[in-house]
Amino acid sequence: MSPNNPIARFFNAIPFIMQVIIGLILGIIIALIYPHDTTVMPALGSLFVSALKAIAPLLVFVLVSSAIARHNKGTKTNMKPVIVVYFFSMILASVLALSMSYIFPVTFPTLADAAQDIAPPQGISEVLINFVMQAVDNPVNALLRGNYVAILVWGITFGLMFRVAHEPTKLVLDDLSQTVAGVVRIIIRFAPIGVMGLVYNSCTQPGGFANLINYLQVVLVLVATMLLIAFVLNPLMAFIICRKNPYPLVFKSITQSAVTAFFTRSSAANIPMNLALCERLKLPKDTYSISIPLGCTINMSGAAVTIVIMTMAAVRTLGIEVDFASALLMCIASVLCACGTSGIAGGSLMLIPLACSIFGISNDIAMQVVGIGFIIGVIQDSTETALNSSSDVVFTAVACRQIEVPADFEDPINKA
Repeated sequence: MSPNNPIARFFNAIPFIMQVIIGLILGIIIALIYPHDTTVMPALGSLFVSALKAIAPLLVFVLVSSAIARHNKGTKTNMKPVIVVYFFSMILASVLALSMSYIFPVTFPTLADAAQDIAPPQGISEVLINFVMQAVDNPVNALLRGNYVAILVWGITFGLMFRVAHEPTKLVLDDLSQTVAGVVRIIIRFAPIGVMGLVYNSCTQPGGFANLINYLQVVLVLVATMLLIAFVLNPLMAFIICRKNPYPLVFKSITQSAVTAFFTRSSAANIPMNLALCERLKLPKDTYSISIPLGCTINMSGAAVTIVIMTMAAVRTLGIEVDFASALLMCIASVLCACGTSGIAGGSLMLIPLACSIFGISNDIAMQVVGIGFIIGVIQDSTETALNSSSDVVFTAVACRQIEVPADFEDPINKA
């Protein structure tokens, strides 16, 4: 659509976040008026998420390969500080979650009624082995399945090999990355419509938000902890590192990244959003083209919070006495496990049985806790994904010490 088209001018005049909010409101209104649609409205959300998931693996691969192929020895990528900040933030998040579980003790009143027939990993060693096995997956299979661990490994490997290629070859790779990024921007333009479909589906699915009533206290503790991390802990870390006001960056990350991540419930699907945001924040491409997909894989503060609070709720429900050393061990385990969660909806829930095993809780009971997690996932998993995804942008900017929002910052949607 031409920029001079009246319709295009009308939509471009509306800030992107307002377009998303309008889509959200319309989704709720349509769900209230006509909640019986099982085709068109749910399909809008599914098509949007599917499109993002389809293009994201290729985007990550070409961006990582291109960034490393163009990298000069004198160029600083800031990856070491990014990784350090990622892990340190997860440790602090898990400790905060443990503190919140003691300050606001919660239990599961219907624990016996939520069994799920799902096989969890049996130990930390299995999680780590699975993580390594993912890294050596067939590159074509990794792109097809969205295996971001393998995509990162192969992207880095190809990028290193392309560094000795002729300059025209590097230019072709760079042109390919720009082309894929352009396709992503086209998909992002449809985010308001996609959000409308996703909200409609959430409001009309069996049980919907009514399922949250039985577990309202647990949901409140989970959400409150994640909000504290997003608005207090993360900004505090950013301020300590950079000695600058972090909140303009935090608010931009929340509005431009967390909002879409909340509704897609997939860190992987939100990678294109984060890459576009980093571009508009003028962060170094050599850094964010690697740190954003890496964060989708290992930066999982929200997952650590979910594992700790859900496990402690199960412990308290069963009347198990837990000493501080055991609880701290569980926090460390939750951080290690969180790094192995996949960037898809509900990934962290599958590692709750592993944390429960530290306290001798049987697998049958632990899987009931997982079942409860799926019930409250409409809020828990959405908030967790929003925290994880927006934190990737914040910590990338912090590692680059560029936490001030540029004066000429523009909404990424208007660039398409």
